[in-house]
Amino acid sequence: MSGSSASIGVAEKLQGLNGLFAIHKRKGPTSADVLNLLKTKLLEEAGIKQHRKKRKKQVLKMGHGGTLDSAASGVLVVGIGKGTKMLSGMLSGSKKYTTVGEFGKATDTFDAIGMVTEEQSYDHITKDDLERTLKKYTGSIMQTPPLYSALKQNGQRLSCLMKKGEAVESKPARPVMVYDLSVQDYSPPHFTLSQAMIQKSNVLFDQRLQ
Repeated sequence: MSGSSASIGVAEKLQGLNGLFAIHKRKGPTSADVLNLLKTKLLEEAGIKQHRKKRKKQVLKMGHGGTLDSAASGVLVVGIGKGTKMLSGMLSGSKKYTTVGEFGKATDTFDAIGMVTEEQSYDHITKDDLERTLKKYTGSIMQTPPLYSALKQNGQRLSCLMKKGEAVESKPARPVMVYDLSVQDYSPPHFTLSQAMIQKSNVLFDQRLQ
């Protein structure tokens, strides 16, 4: 079999791929970065050149269900071919998060990668205080996404606009069902939370203990 015939065979198999599969995304790259890298590698293996300008005729159709921030690691659901039509179901399904927080500090991005903008004493906060506060965010609640998030405004992520110093508009609160929110570890100033919820978006909110 000639090289060109082999490439055609691989390309046909590639274009015949359909379904969903999971990828463990590490901290650092965005969900889009992971998807683009995977798509590039598959096309290179098939010997197909990717023409970015011709988006209407995609040789390999791929997408991901939900978005993990660059600072987050976890399961990224990827759809290929006809599997991309099933990705919307991933957004309405249940999700589980594990997060580590730190008492006494606030940042301009509401997460660990931002600049510290405020520091306060946390000695008065007990584990019972934390658990009582978590109960307020369990059950059917209205969740307001933070301004620094992956949600978009005029086609651009709010987080990117904020980095540029541009004004952003807050997004309306959306209903979510949090059926489990508990303290997994309590070692001040750090604490670990486990959260399980059902929602249409995967943007978590920031909340301070007063």
